[in-house]
Amino acid sequence: MAEVETKTNRGAKKKDVLAQHGVTEELALELMQDMLLYRRFEEKAEESYAIGKVGGFCHLHIGQEAGAAGVIKVLQSDDYVLSAYRSHTQAIAKGINPKAVMAELYGRVGGTSGGKGGSMHIFGSDVRFLGGHGIVGGQVPIATGVAWKIKYSGENRVCVCFMGDATVNQGGFHESLNMAALWELPVIYVVENNEYGMGTAFDRVSKTDISTRSLPFDIPSSSVNGQDVLSTYEHFRNLTEQVRAGGGPRLVELRTYRFRGHSMSDPVSGTYRSTEEVERHKEESDPIAILRDQLFAAAVLDQDTLGEMDARAKKIAAGAADFADESPVPEPEALYENVWAEPNSHGRLFFDSRKV
Repeated sequence: MAEVETKTNRGAKKKDVLAQHGVTEELALELMQDMLLYRRFEEKAEESYAIGKVGGFCHLHIGQEAGAAGVIKVLQSDDYVLSAYRSHTQAIAKGINPKAVMAELYGRVGGTSGGKGGSMHIFGSDVRFLGGHGIVGGQVPIATGVAWKIKYSGENRVCVCFMGDATVNQGGFHESLNMAALWELPVIYVVENNEYGMGTAFDRVSKTDISTRSLPFDIPSSSVNGQDVLSTYEHFRNLTEQVRAGGGPRLVELRTYRFRGHSMSDPVSGTYRSTEEVERHKEESDPIAILRDQLFAAAVLDQDTLGEMDARAKKIAAGAADFADESPVPEPEALYENVWAEPNSHGRLFFDSRKV
């Protein structure tokens, strides 16, 4: 006799999407709230740039929010994260107050770097977010050094290093992977493959897939749908456990797509991709819409609750902009702060042999 599908059975089946990823309803809602905040924060940053309140370069993470949410959510508070210049959302995910991130974009004293770093140099040592780096691939050797420090000190931590797809053609990337493999370091290299290095499609500069780049160094690699936050979370939860247990380094290709230009200096589509391509990705692979549909189907979320969550995200983003507006600009004397090393209690500078 065929099984009669009751309303309860249907509800249980719908929730299978959460169970198969090992995600609770509470966690799934947290991931949704996180991604909404990241989206609304970046939109507020975009608005602030357009009216001249943010200067310099500004690289938005709109469309790639699932990577920040799904990867960093699995980490311990004392794990380390380093990233490139598209790092606003990752900094917030690691625990930096959105107000401090926005104030840094505004170049104000209340920013993470006192207003002297700007969008590309978000930094929070207290939460172990070590940048925000403006040089392509510049963070990769540093992250490898952090991982060496973790192993040398016998700490139960891991280091996650985000980078863009263009980084895998940099020499420092390969040197770092070689050293990480030799020393079996607790580091996860995460390549956010949004298909373009600035305005150049990845397949125009590489004959091999990103996930193969670690194979010469005998580092296991994998590839995950970076637009599906549940898949991303599950993948990195398992991966982080392996690395923390002494499994050595890993390389992960996070397949994603940015919905804005490379930076605020180029149009959304530019001359290197069509408007139709961008709109198709927005329609088919928006990470917020994907999770929304999953949670609607699982009867975990409804439209009213989603609206309330979105309103909270908008309020936090607006509050961050208000805080940045009210924060003062640095005094001219601040130019000379954090430039010169201060002598220690013995009057010595470790790099200056003349101090005896």
